[in-house]
Amino acid sequence: MTLREALTRATQQLDAYPDLRADAARDAASLLRHALGISQAAMLADPGREVTQDQQAAYDALILRRAANEPIQYIAGEQEFYGLALRVTRAVLIPRPETEILVEAVLGEVKRAGQQSALRILDVGTGSGAIAIALAHNLPSAQIIAVDLSGTALKVAASNAARHGLADRIQFIESDLLEGLASDGLPFDVIVSNPPYVPANDRASLHPQVRDYEPGVALFAGADGLDIYRRLIPQARAALLPNGLLALEIGHGQKEAIGSLLSGWNDVRFVDDLQQIARIAVARRA
Repeated sequence: MTLREALTRATQQLDAYPDLRADAARDAASLLRHALGISQAAMLADPGREVTQDQQAAYDALILRRAANEPIQYIAGEQEFYGLALRVTRAVLIPRPETEILVEAVLGEVKRAGQQSALRILDVGTGSGAIAIALAHNLPSAQIIAVDLSGTALKVAASNAARHGLADRIQFIESDLLEGLASDGLPFDVIVSNPPYVPANDRASLHPQVRDYEPGVALFAGADGLDIYRRLIPQARAALLPNGLLALEIGHGQKEAIGSLLSGWNDVRFVDDLQQIARIAVARRA
């Protein structure tokens, strides 16, 4: 079988599943490159190249995993975030483009306030380390603490920090929000978080590749999706310097509720995503 034939057959396999049809060709091509360890340019340059039996078997196994709705990022073991390649496993949430808006908001606020040197930043619920690593990469003088409830997730995050030469500037701590932090490590200039915010009642409506594969502890937060914010916002207020920055990713339709939870904070603002949905909340400690 040639590359072209293998790709055509795999695309047809994935196209048979309505949930996967929209991205069938893209996913089939991506997994073919992964199975053979070749670049897109190499695949396009020689579509008549023969695929060995071992390569075809490996490719078929990947296609079967995708047909079962396993996210392609977990199959390939990698996802790009803010221009940085990150290792991802089922222990961590897959970093999403919306969270890049959160990083942009923090960088913009830091620049606006002229705070770029010697910042102390806390990333709460770090998962793969995406936010902490992107901030460390773009703020060379910042020192960052990244916390997560999952020790397994922290191992993934630490490996990503080491991969990008940032292990000496990011400290990873297992903690339930801020509860595991020593008091002598406070306060912070910036606290940032993409916490769980999906209402538990919405579980059934999620795409199977999210609901069945990504860690529920990183997705769901009580009946209305606000349980973590109710705990995190008061903790953040106590752990920030005066005028310190809090930046949060929020869910669809949560703007009003988050605004109420941030009552008493200064300069509360919301940043929309590309669909004009409020996605990021920023506020300053009074």
